[in-house]
Order: sequence, then C-alpha cells, then structure tokens
Amino acid sequence: MSGNSFGLLYCVTSFGESHGPAYGGVVDGCPPGLALATTDIQRELDRRKPGTSRHVTQRRESDTIELLSGVYEGRTTGTAIGFLIRNEDARSKDYSAIAEKFRPGHADYTYLQKYGMRDARGGGRASARETVVRVAAGAIARKWLGERYGVRIHGCLAQLGRTPIPFQSWDAVDQNAFFAPNAGMVATLEKQMDALREAGDSCGARVNVVAKGVPVGWGEPVYGRLDADIAAAMMGINAVKGVEIGVGFGAIVQQGSEHGDEMSPQGFLSNNNGGVLGGISTGQDITVSIALKPTSSIRLPRRTIDRHGRATTIETTGRHDPCVGIRATPIAEAMLACVLMDHALRHRAQCADVTPPLAFPPGAQGSKR
Repeated sequence: MSGNSFGLLYCVTSFGESHGPAYGGVVDGCPPGLALATTDIQRELDRRKPGTSRHVTQRRESDTIELLSGVYEGRTTGTAIGFLIRNEDARSKDYSAIAEKFRPGHADYTYLQKYGMRDARGGGRASARETVVRVAAGAIARKWLGERYGVRIHGCLAQLGRTPIPFQSWDAVDQNAFFAPNAGMVATLEKQMDALREAGDSCGARVNVVAKGVPVGWGEPVYGRLDADIAAAMMGINAVKGVEIGVGFGAIVQQGSEHGDEMSPQGFLSNNNGGVLGGISTGQDITVSIALKPTSSIRLPRRTIDRHGRATTIETTGRHDPCVGIRATPIAEAMLACVLMDHALRHRAQCADVTPPLAFPPGAQGSKR
C-alpha cells in the first residue's frame, strides 16, 4: 500500500531520499544463472547520472552501485538482488529558505497534506534522483531480455521545448549530452538550453522509446494489458504528464481505414497500435512516447503560500535540471525493460507450452524505424 514497489513476477522495490545517506533497491524475481556484474549496471547509471554537461544539474554524484545480495560467483542466484547507491554531494542547506513554502508544480503541498510532514531537502522521496534505482533494475532486466529473447531497447529525445528533433540515427543518441538522434541538432539544442538557463526558466520535452524483438503474445487481456502496464510505468516517472502508445493521440484524426494495421502473408503493413493489440504484443516494435513537464524548481519568483496558508513568493536556488527530459531517456528505457521482463516471466509461467498456430517471418514489423 505504501507505493514503493512495482511489478508482479519481476518486482522492484526502492528506498531512500534525495538528501539521505543513500538510495537502495531490491529486485525480486530475476531468474537464476544470469551473468551479472556491477559493470553491467554501472554503464546505464552513468548514462543517467547528473553533472555530465552544463545543461543538467551540477550535482556531482558517481552513482556507484554496490551489489549486496542475489549474485554469487558472477551469476544471479534467483534470490532477491539487493543494491545500494550512496548520495555523495547533497547540499541540504540549499533548501533551508523554502522549507516553509510550497514550490508551484512540485509535490511539496501534496506530501504535507497526505503525511502531515515532508522532507524539504531536494524534495525527499519525490526527487527525480529516486530513478537511479529504476535504472539499475532496468539494466538487469534489459540484459536478461537481450540474452533470452534478443530484445533491444532504444530511446531518444524527440523534442526539447518547442524544438522538434528529426530522427536520423540511433547511433547518434549516446554521442551527445541530449540523447538526441540527430547530431546536426546539437548546436541548436545547446543554444536553447544556454538561453533558458540564463533566463532562470525551464522547459518540457518529449522522449521516444522503442523495444525491438519483443515476441508475439506477451501481455494479458483486460486487467493485465501490456500497454496499460507500460503506460502506468511511464506515468510513474517524475514529471511525466502524458504517455502515447503507437500513434497515441494521433489516432484522433485518423480514420479506421488508416489506423487499423493491415496484414499480409509477410507481416503487418503498419504499426499505428505501437506493437500491442488487445493488450498483447503483436511481435512488432513496441513504440512509446512520453511528455515531461517543465522543471518545477526555477529561479524566477513565483506566487505561492507558506504552510500556514499565508501568501508569499518563492525563488528556488540550488542545482536543478533546466529540462528534466534531457536525462529521462535512460529512465524511460529502464521502465520499459522492467515491464517487458515482468510480462515475459508472466507469459512463461502460463503459456510456455503454447505453440502459436502461425507466425510472421522475423522483421515483419510494419514500423518506420
């Protein structure tokens, strides 16, 4: 009931606060025998960590992971995998001036109303730093999915504020600080972020994620739909206010003759449904897009109230991402990996002995990417 765990068979639990001693997690349900080292997880944590460029928060964290259990002689044992990631560069004094006020757009007000108290240091449990646990869990999931089923997960920044980023190549994504799939856009994005930081303001973003090689049949009808679980996982990421599967809201302006993904003996002819029909994977690419709101902690004065209900203003100082979407790509990839692994295990538990009566040839995706 406390909302610190997700997943059924691949269950992830996290603990910790932004300015506490550490963040930690427990991954329960990972099958035994997976070769796993800290380097497998650290690679993904390094992609997410702060301080990697001038365009993100300058908090300096190594995000070094410590594996505490569930791995023996380099392989998972099938028991709970426990890990710890220590906080090394917290500056709680940055929040002393706003401890009695509510930041507009932040969780300060709702946390106090729900619990009767709140941790004002960096947002406490509401901090986006909590996603470090999700990325670690996702790294384990994506390695197992890749080795067991050949699933590959890619993500990229598709839009920064009002600037769309035309897709060029997945190869470009990890070659710049924005996870942009277009190297030619980087200078424009840098200029936009420099101006935003100078103004003390923030902006939103769109991040796209694709899972390739997902077998047909994952997901459950009605209450265990694959797309519903993906949407819930994505909406659970800090600052996410919208999720699209496939064409998403673009389906509003389509007609049935356009939206329905026609089929031929060679496979699907389009992928408007994002690789999911009736809550079950089609074998096509799983395509997801998320919308992240502008960072709530900004330097500009905003109207608000204090904890006694009195009108006041607030200016948030300290170290914050002018756009949380810049570092959201590894997080979205991780959440998709966790959901897919959970459903892979659920499908294996119930339907491992089912032989599909027909199957499209590999690569019959009906997808543009």
